[in-house]
Amino acid sequence: MLKELLVSAGDRETRVAVLEEGRVAEVQIERRRQRGVVGNIYKGRVTRVLPGMQSAFVDLGLEKDAFLYVADVGEEVDDFDRFPQDETVAEIVPADPLKELDEEPREKAPLPNIDDLLREGQEIVVQVTKDMIANKGVRITTHVTLPGRTLVYMPTIDHIGVSRRIENEDERNRLKDILVGLKKGPGGFIVRTAGEGRAADEFAADKRYLVKLWESIRKKGERSGAPALLHRDLDLTLRAARDVFGSDFATLWVDDDEGYQRIVEFLDQVQPALVSKVKLYRKTRSLFDEYGVEAEIENALKSKVWLKSGGHIVINQTEALVAIDVNTGKFVGKKRLEDTVWKTNLEAVQEIVRQVRLRDLGGLIVVDFIDMEEEEHRSQLFTALEQELKRDRSKNRMLPVSEFGLVEITRKRQRQSLERTLTMPCPYCGGSGRIKSIPTIVLEMRREILRRIDDGEAHSLLLRVHPEIYKILSGEERRLIEELEERIGMPIHVQSDEHLHHEGFDIVLEL
Repeated sequence: MLKELLVSAGDRETRVAVLEEGRVAEVQIERRRQRGVVGNIYKGRVTRVLPGMQSAFVDLGLEKDAFLYVADVGEEVDDFDRFPQDETVAEIVPADPLKELDEEPREKAPLPNIDDLLREGQEIVVQVTKDMIANKGVRITTHVTLPGRTLVYMPTIDHIGVSRRIENEDERNRLKDILVGLKKGPGGFIVRTAGEGRAADEFAADKRYLVKLWESIRKKGERSGAPALLHRDLDLTLRAARDVFGSDFATLWVDDDEGYQRIVEFLDQVQPALVSKVKLYRKTRSLFDEYGVEAEIENALKSKVWLKSGGHIVINQTEALVAIDVNTGKFVGKKRLEDTVWKTNLEAVQEIVRQVRLRDLGGLIVVDFIDMEEEEHRSQLFTALEQELKRDRSKNRMLPVSEFGLVEITRKRQRQSLERTLTMPCPYCGGSGRIKSIPTIVLEMRREILRRIDDGEAHSLLLRVHPEIYKILSGEERRLIEELEERIGMPIHVQSDEHLHHEGFDIVLEL
């Protein structure tokens, strides 16, 4: 598969896009004034411990206190070198979906009480695992992870593992042997996907860098009072080079001289073999326009996505989940209904996964496929969706197709979705996506006028409305004003006011 990485850097924002076979698969945006904090390490102060919720709030010096759940707290948070084995290492590594090496699943020990681990006023070192989403503060963990190019170092967890994306058993065993040789002293390591095929000396160099980085963070933590930032993760330009770009990419295009130089210098230190793939884009037309990324970003803000056959999918985000609906649309098929439905669903699978990645949708995703009668078709649909989801770098889990054609997917969410990043709630509808219809507004206005007249005496009435409503009241609904004048026994003066909300109106009784 031909893969390309585009980095468009500017003074105010950096945008990154992943192209697969010429189509946009992922987009990330980071603005200088709204830079995310995932991966940052802080020394924080516990402000509240909530035994009833098995959680605590920690002051990191951010806009809101951070949320810390009991499962993300080490039993000895003041001793950085001694933590219990963690059963969900894959969950806490921000940069790459990882899993443990060939270990039999073990029964999880019951969680301790949060008030046995933390107390108010206590200072602890934590790492941000999830950015501020909606009105919720960031989520944090005491299990720090430091991603390098080939390794992830876990200074507080005694564990080794290999990325689940490395599937060759011989290679996994080779990497495991390398990790065993590296595993001297406290902490643990996980081989990242980029470590496949790398030599032992490259892992050793990565280890030295990461261990040295952790020592620097520890020393800064000992000198600093809470709240304090101890370590800031790389900006988007270098994170893309570290976490996304790899040997499976044909080219990394950069449209900024400074950004190009930074990426080349960074890769020259961590993986020199990739430097030759970095190219400086010099055309007059913008990089994102040249590759059609701007149009894809614009389309990603729309709820409806058309399929080549004429069918379409509809994507709606709520705070709790994302609903995706599949429809046949203009596609009517040629033979029986089951075949038409099957072809539409199968075509939708690839586009659904692409849109999930492109829009960076997370949390619970419910896909409503068109109901299929044949069990074989359901099984094939599940397999196709499972294969497509393997392309996703974010950790995900899927349940089989239900009797009603529904598929439930959970996808790890660390940051705001593309839509939430680029948009704001509509001032008219308050984010619901709909506003009151004109007949509804007119009838509400009528009821309010009658209510006001009953409350007092006046000789005339001034009604200020939005220009669209004024147009209706001056035309097809003029009779409504006349009927009201007859009923209340006084003239009504209608006035257009462009500053009013579409649904708003002002009634002034003139005494």
